[in-house]
Amino acid sequence: MLNQVLFLYIIIVISAVVHECAHGAVAYYLGDSTAKDAGRLTLNPLVHMDLFGTVILPVFLLLTGGIFIGYAKPVPYNPDNLRDKKYGSLKVALAGPASNLFIALVFGLFLRFFAQLILSNGAIPPVFLSLITTIVIINIALALFNMIPFPPLDGSKVLYDLSPKWGARIMNLGASGIILALLVAFFLLPSLMDLVFRVIVGS
Repeated sequence: MLNQVLFLYIIIVISAVVHECAHGAVAYYLGDSTAKDAGRLTLNPLVHMDLFGTVILPVFLLLTGGIFIGYAKPVPYNPDNLRDKKYGSLKVALAGPASNLFIALVFGLFLRFFAQLILSNGAIPPVFLSLITTIVIINIALALFNMIPFPPLDGSKVLYDLSPKWGARIMNLGASGIILALLVAFFLLPSLMDLVFRVIVGS
């Protein structure tokens, strides 16, 4: 049980770090070096960890309830430095969820094309496939959750760039945005995750 929780926690942290680095990498590509100058353009998890949000809260919840709620320190960037003034912020916001979707695709397609071969061969224990499946599910969850259009999630920034009028109203929700996002995630995320998983993996 403890090993499963530890593996789950490690994968979540690594996936969240990739998510944050993707924001900074796209911002740097578009001309903003804020994340790099702050030493945040790195895959070192220690740089991105928030003591409460990345360690205390998620570990406590995983050990007591088997659920995960947590967060990493957001990677800073200055939209004024972006070369693409029209869609630069949109690209930076999408980079995080896109990185998680990419991870899910890579490991999910591996399952789609090689799972049956591995099971029939017997050389690799079936638990290996369970671990790969966990990676896929976690990254699908992170991608979909962060695209919910309530602050402070990436989806709210995407909505603001696509529709400033509606985006401004959403941004005014403030701290209540995360509560609404959790409600949406509770009711809608499981079925959406299942759909995306089946599209990628096939079963």
